[in-house]
Parts: sequence; structure tokens; C-alpha cells
Amino acid sequence: MNRFQSKLAEYKYDLKKTSIEILQVNVGKLCNLTCSHCHVEAGPTKAKENMDERTARAVVHLMDTLGATTLDLTGGAPEMNPNFRYLVIEAHKRGMHIIDRCNLTILFEKGMEGLGEFLAQHRVEVIASLPCYSKDNVDKQRGKGTFGKSIEALQKLNNIGYGRPDSGLVLNLVYNPVGAYLPPAQEKLEKDYKQRLEEDFGIVFNKLYTITNMPITRYARYLKAFNQFETYSELLINNFNPRTLDGLMCRHTLNISWDGKLYDCDFNQMLGMGMHNGKPFTVFNISKNDLEGWKVLTGNHCFGCSAGAGSSCQGALK
Repeated sequence: MNRFQSKLAEYKYDLKKTSIEILQVNVGKLCNLTCSHCHVEAGPTKAKENMDERTARAVVHLMDTLGATTLDLTGGAPEMNPNFRYLVIEAHKRGMHIIDRCNLTILFEKGMEGLGEFLAQHRVEVIASLPCYSKDNVDKQRGKGTFGKSIEALQKLNNIGYGRPDSGLVLNLVYNPVGAYLPPAQEKLEKDYKQRLEEDFGIVFNKLYTITNMPITRYARYLKAFNQFETYSELLINNFNPRTLDGLMCRHTLNISWDGKLYDCDFNQMLGMGMHNGKPFTVFNISKNDLEGWKVLTGNHCFGCSAGAGSSCQGALK
């Protein structure tokens, strides 16, 4: 029994899936950036780990089978997958809420002309990574020149209508700590972001989500290189908050990898902790009955979602 499961037992909490509200689809690891905190280990060399048309069509079938109300597209840079627009169009036809987890700089890559307008046309919520409102911190985490491109992309999205009052085009930002510590209070940081971005660059947005960095894969190696892995892991464990458990995203989210395998969350996917019952669950063989009462697979990394105010793909939980 891992330490997180022991903590659940201490609180007599049974972590199970409820009805599936969100299909979170990681369409691939291909990305135009190589960020130090990226648990997906995405980058420009990951072209082979990319969802094909057959799997994308199976995802669309699963939309109908499970009746989920939200399609959450992530990567890598999800927009680089050739099936990205197909998935958006099909979800839009079904009246689903659609999320694009965008790194902003992708708007200026070759072949992405008109991307912002496409997203607006299909009423896609943009959740954009901006780990700080200062140039040095962003470039340190995501690469030189990233901050300038990100600001230009946000201004472009604002010009289309994103983040503007009454436009219906939602633009939310994501903050990740640069160092090995928990995010600050989400509400206060959001006020700081809004003030600085509007005063310095004329940028407006809807909400800021604070997300805890997960000590796995690439970020785990980063922490170990600076002898911070054990300290950071203990920080997460020591700040466990039982009030976050009911809101954990794994309870109502089904995560789908680029090759069609199913997971409780994106973090489990990167650790190879697939859902199975004698054989792996995939988009090609799953049924609604298979998911009823499903007990979520856990590990010590789950403290990352339950520490402090909690963390999910929609920000703090408490």
C-alpha cells in the first residue's frame, strides 16, 4: 500500500469514479516547447507519439457512449496534432464544452494561421500556460523568448474577443511555481496577474488557475538534479488536506492517451498506471458498465493534487 492509499485509509475514504463528466484527451507529446516542469515530457522530437485518425474517431464514438459534457484537449501542444480540429468540430456539434490547453506560442508556428479564429468560431475555452507575469521567470522555465511570444499571443486572443466581458470567449491562465514549493493563494495571485498584465500590456483574461507541479518524469529529474526531490515530496505529503478529496479530478474525469489507452488522470498516464480489468481499457473496448464504481489507481504522486488548497486541471480545489 502506497503512502497516499494509507492516508485515504486513515480517513476511511474510498476514492472511486463518479459519473464521467470530462473526457481529457492527450492527443500527443509533440510540442514546440521543452519546459522543465512538463510531466508529459513533451517536445519537438515526439512526433511518433501522436494520436492517429482511427483513435480520434474512437474518441468521438466515446463522446456518445459516455455522454460526457466536456472535452479537454491537451498534449504536448494539442493543436499540432492533425486530428485536433476534427475533435473540436465533432465536440462542438454535440454541444460539449471544449477546452484547449494552449502554450500560447503555438499561435505563431507554421500552419497555425487562423487558429485563434477557429477556436473562437467553435466557442473553445482557452486555458493558457503563463507561469509568471515576469519575463525572467517564464523564460527560465519555458525557454528564451517564450514570454514575449506569450504576451503577443494573449494580445492577439484579446483582439479576437477572448477574455473580454460579455464575449462568451473564455480565456483562463495557468500558474505553475518555478521552484519546489506550493502555489500561493489562487484568488490573491489572480488579482496580481490581472493588475500587472493589464497595466503593462493591456491584457485581460477571465480566471487564473494555480496548479501544483507534479514530482514525476521530467520534473522529478529536475528536482533530483538540484537535490530537492525528497524535500519537495515531503512538502506535499506534510500538507495533505482531506478537504480536497471530494474535488479530485480523477473522480469525474476519464483520461485518454494518444494511443487510445485509458487512465484515471494525466499523471497516471505518464507513470503507465493504466486502467485495466484483466486487459487494458482502451477507447476501442470500454463500456459504461466498466467504469461504474471504478476504484481510482493511486500512488505517492497523488499528494500533489491533495496538498494545501489542492490542485486540478481547473486550478485550486479549496
